[in-house]
Amino acid sequence: MKSRKLETNLFNYIQRMVEDDSLRDLALLSSGAFKQIELKKNDFLVRENEVCRYFCFIESGILQHSILINDEEKTTFLALKNTVTSSLNSFLFEKPSRKSIKALFDCKLWVLDQSTFKDLVKTNEAFHQFYYTLIEKQICLIDDYRIDLLTLTPEERYSKLLATEPHLIQEVPLHYLASFLGISTRHMSRIRKNVK
Repeated sequence: MKSRKLETNLFNYIQRMVEDDSLRDLALLSSGAFKQIELKKNDFLVRENEVCRYFCFIESGILQHSILINDEEKTTFLALKNTVTSSLNSFLFEKPSRKSIKALFDCKLWVLDQSTFKDLVKTNEAFHQFYYTLIEKQICLIDDYRIDLLTLTPEERYSKLLATEPHLIQEVPLHYLASFLGISTRHMSRIRKNVK
């Protein structure tokens, strides 16, 4: 049952990012490379200053990436269902993470430890292509996000989120969205009333 879910969710996600001639390598991923773990709401995948042990695919739930600034939690990223995430710098180089990753809701995750991850990148062409494409896409998203923070008004950032990720408005509590968009919770409440 677990491998069936892995094939239908994670495999479809990976398959969208690899070339047809590498698809035969996807079968090798079902040999137990990924392990399933569950996080309850408010459990941590990693805490700030600890080493992140996993690269994970989110089968269900939402993971919040956050940092503490003057004892105030700031959301830097929201990792959603059917995406992958990690504190990558910590995971790859076994360094203390500069951020925490916490479950906003109960989560089911498919995870790779560092040794298995590095082995797949080296030996599995489909996984290698998937990872390379994923990193490219993430770099572009981060670049767009940083430019948006500098060039768009809070109302424009909210409108863009409404247009590109409308489900977040229903799924994620207001204060996390406000923090992610760089807006105070009070201002975010006003924006939500005015922007439809």
